[in-house]
Amino acid sequence: MRVKIEEEAKSRGSPPACRLSVKVVPGSRKSQIVGVLGDRLKIKVAAPPEDGRANRAMCELLAGALGISSRGVSVIAGLTHPEKTVRVEGLTGPQVRTRLGV
Repeated sequence: MRVKIEEEAKSRGSPPACRLSVKVVPGSRKSQIVGVLGDRLKIKVAAPPEDGRANRAMCELLAGALGISSRGVSVIAGLTHPEKTVRVEGLTGPQVRTRLGV
């Protein structure tokens, strides 16, 4: 199955952006992008699920894999849930798919 990636409506002069469905597994031994689980990208992070640390670690890991600043990745839904919707700013959906190999 393919990872769910939705393009955001682009307004004039704004950078491209898309939304990506992810499943985060906090408290893992190693932080890594594991692969695809259903229609979500599965990401393991070593950080615990406390005080937003796992979310920050996931954003930093994903930004590094995409080659963008960690400020370009943010959680927009599922802050306290393992299944999240993440906004990626500065890349289109096809660019995200290519860079992640999904």
